[in-house]
Amino acid sequence: MQKIVALDFETANERRDSACAVGLAWIEDGAVVRRESRLIRPPELRFSPGNIRVHGILPADVRTQPLFPEVMAAFLPDLADGLVLAHNAGFDMGVLRASLQAHGLRPPAFSYLCTLQIARRVFPAEEGCGLGKVAARLGIRFAHHDAGEDAYACAEIALAAMRQTGAPDLFGLSRALRLPITTVPEGPDRAPPPRAPSGSPPDRVRTARLLTFAVKGRRGDRYSVTLEDRATGPHLRCTCMAGRYGTRCRHVAALLDGDITDLLSGNHDDVERLRLRMVAAEPRAGA
Repeated sequence: MQKIVALDFETANERRDSACAVGLAWIEDGAVVRRESRLIRPPELRFSPGNIRVHGILPADVRTQPLFPEVMAAFLPDLADGLVLAHNAGFDMGVLRASLQAHGLRPPAFSYLCTLQIARRVFPAEEGCGLGKVAARLGIRFAHHDAGEDAYACAEIALAAMRQTGAPDLFGLSRALRLPITTVPEGPDRAPPPRAPSGSPPDRVRTARLLTFAVKGRRGDRYSVTLEDRATGPHLRCTCMAGRYGTRCRHVAALLDGDITDLLSGNHDDVERLRLRMVAAEPRAGA
């Protein structure tokens, strides 16, 4: 029987290969039957303040923890041979593949379903379908941004969607929603590019190009959020009514929080670039 495993990663900084925690939840016979959570020491102990604010993990918490390959060794066979679930799966699958490559390991092929896309079809709401929002609507109790808890909530959302639609299993749910299971191919058999030395400014900070995002308003209107370089520093401008009057609107706040529920343009990586740019521009204590 094919394994069904919900997966969630937390990262130390903007890099996809900076996993600092992983959570997994196994589904069998319509229920969560196993849960695991591990801390991971990333390749470099560089933690972005924004990431720490999200998950609360500090460099001291992972300094003596094992590296990614050791942590994931026991779990990779189930992930590679089964169906992986993740909420905003593009992010978590990107972390999985990038972290394997960063340690010189060739990523196997993975098949996955995104529970964010499932929730948008089965449990739509004006407030969006972020993990915490969907879980709250469904009465799923969990501690958000703990990797193990997030994986559990992801699994429970998938099970709730099966019950709601009457699908016999997740493969039937995929067919009923016309949401194909995605398979990412085996990774390249080559060494990853060299990492920048610890402490050096990442390319995402040095880049000067403008970042633009298309976002959805409460009534379905489409707005544009643009990062502008002004004399006073980086500034986010939104074309919604609040943004036109110079108010920091909910669309800007959501992007700075890393919430991509209402992101229409699909440039998820640019959200991390945006957050890093804004964090780098914050005044430092004592400056």
